[in-house]
Amino acid sequence: MPDPKPLWDPPKDARATTVIGRYLSWLETERGLRFADYDQLWQWSVADLESFWSSIWAFFNVAASAPYETVLRRREMPGAEWFPGARLNYAQHALSTSGSSTAVVAYSQSRPPVELSWDALADLVRRCRQGLRALGVRRGDRVVAYLPNGVEALVAFLATASLGAIWASCPPEFGVRSVLDRLGQLEPAVLLTVRRYRYGSKEIDRATEVDAVVRELPSLHAVIDVDADWAALLAEPGPLVFEQLPFDHPLYVLFSSGTTGLPKPIVHGHGGILLEHLKALALHQDLGPGDRFFWFSTTGWMMWNLLVSGLCVGATIVLFDGDPTWPDLSALWRMASSARVTTFGVSAPFLTSCRTASLHPRACGDLTRLRSVGSTGAPLSPAGFEWVYEELPHVWLTSVSGGTDVCTAFVGGCPLVPVVAGEISCRYLGAAVEAFDEDGRSIVGRQGELVITAPLPSMPVGFWGDKDGTRYKDAYFSRFPGVWCHGDWITITERGSCVITGRSDATLNRGGVRLGTAEFYAVLEDLPEIDDSLVVHLEDPAGGPGQLLLFVKLQSTTVLSEPLKEKIVRALRSGLSPRHAPDEIYAVPAIPRTHSGKKLEVPIKQILGGASPSSVVSAGSLADPRALEAFIALAHERGRKR
Repeated sequence: MPDPKPLWDPPKDARATTVIGRYLSWLETERGLRFADYDQLWQWSVADLESFWSSIWAFFNVAASAPYETVLRRREMPGAEWFPGARLNYAQHALSTSGSSTAVVAYSQSRPPVELSWDALADLVRRCRQGLRALGVRRGDRVVAYLPNGVEALVAFLATASLGAIWASCPPEFGVRSVLDRLGQLEPAVLLTVRRYRYGSKEIDRATEVDAVVRELPSLHAVIDVDADWAALLAEPGPLVFEQLPFDHPLYVLFSSGTTGLPKPIVHGHGGILLEHLKALALHQDLGPGDRFFWFSTTGWMMWNLLVSGLCVGATIVLFDGDPTWPDLSALWRMASSARVTTFGVSAPFLTSCRTASLHPRACGDLTRLRSVGSTGAPLSPAGFEWVYEELPHVWLTSVSGGTDVCTAFVGGCPLVPVVAGEISCRYLGAAVEAFDEDGRSIVGRQGELVITAPLPSMPVGFWGDKDGTRYKDAYFSRFPGVWCHGDWITITERGSCVITGRSDATLNRGGVRLGTAEFYAVLEDLPEIDDSLVVHLEDPAGGPGQLLLFVKLQSTTVLSEPLKEKIVRALRSGLSPRHAPDEIYAVPAIPRTHSGKKLEVPIKQILGGASPSSVVSAGSLADPRALEAFIALAHERGRKR
């Protein structure tokens, strides 16, 4: 079959005008390496890890007070040992730019906008560092936050990192149990928090929740309410010094969504995060000085950490705190215009919602400076790609996928690679991504398990408290020993692009054929009556075909009539196959999602199969805990009929 027609092609001068183009020139001049295209570059990057990652270190002038002895002392997974001997600090690189140009623009629905220069940001970090030291914070201590995405969280994080202390954060919308399930695992020394905030039109008081969290964290010896105590914390200037740390010294702890049991406390190191984010943001997102980088996130999602790393490549970062859909879906687009954003990142569901609402971004303000739109959190449908190019034909769209587990993307965009509707353009440099069949054989052109066959520097240092590494090993390396198994279905095309079709642990297996959930959602997005949807397959223990159940959240004026059910079935049959026709369709008030927007396919499947809701999902992990109620009621009804 002929290759699909791209929606976007790299400009002819891409090698001369992009960061990755300059990197290719540098490789040729400094290392005597020449690559004709991106595919050749990627092949080298995963075949010669030592040369590739040493080139990233050198090209970006990583500052280290002690040199590394070798790039990769141990290659085993888990257990790879990167850059032994090196001493560095992530915050030193984040604050390596100085001067009066803008480093941070912060928008909030709780307070007026704030704009900070590089020098002003460094001064705040210096003062916060001194304040934390006065509270007794030292290397290895945990500083945690119950904060929105604002200047205080950014400054406190960088100050914590400069000390060699360890950061973790939750947004203030998290409930008490959810916060304690995360931060309680770390025995923190200091908590920074707010007691109230604004979300859209709502003033939200969190004083009761904060008091409950503090009572249950006996390790705390200081609690900082940033609305009342911030000025006092920053009262003394002090020196801006960066503790020099081993490459794998913990920088922060991120947490899995926590849909089952306690969230996994994933420890990331200074060096691994620094190198990975330099590569991802500069070479793949093409970010650098002069750019204004925005990605919608809360402080509880890894995209916040990636956004902060925009500072490491000299870009201005744009923070947003509040309801992204208030007063309507144009809010973020209007903010992008006001902030003169050049890279605008959001979730795939947000772009889908804009398309469904027939929103026109160019009507929201001047977006002529916008040159890149990023999408993550879920697969973006071909129709979603096409909508972006219908509305913003001048932009470069990068659909990316990765995870909290590595705090980056495995696959995404590159300014040297075309954009095709429904496809992720390429595998990231240094990421040995493959699709495995059930027997662990690499396959191309058909769906398989997303695996990584060689180590990445930003793979976790480990899980907090997992002293023998058993929990970490079981999480990623039990399926294929020595190979990272991520839990997604992926198809790698002959052209090197990728299509992710959902979680492999949410497999829909109809008559022995595996179906990806993303395929369903792409079809249903085109039906104007449907606002959101979720599909699960319940296996038959006796070996029968099982049941394919579809749940739809309808638009406010729509009812689930028999004609609409027939329309849905026809769309799935014609758009996909007869195997994709659901056995039952149910209307529900809401689709359960985590705070980062991921659908709870696996927990819903388990609940409908008879599992106790509390055993498979943490209510605090849900954006709307009430969204479970309809599924719990249906599970009870099904149980009575069995």
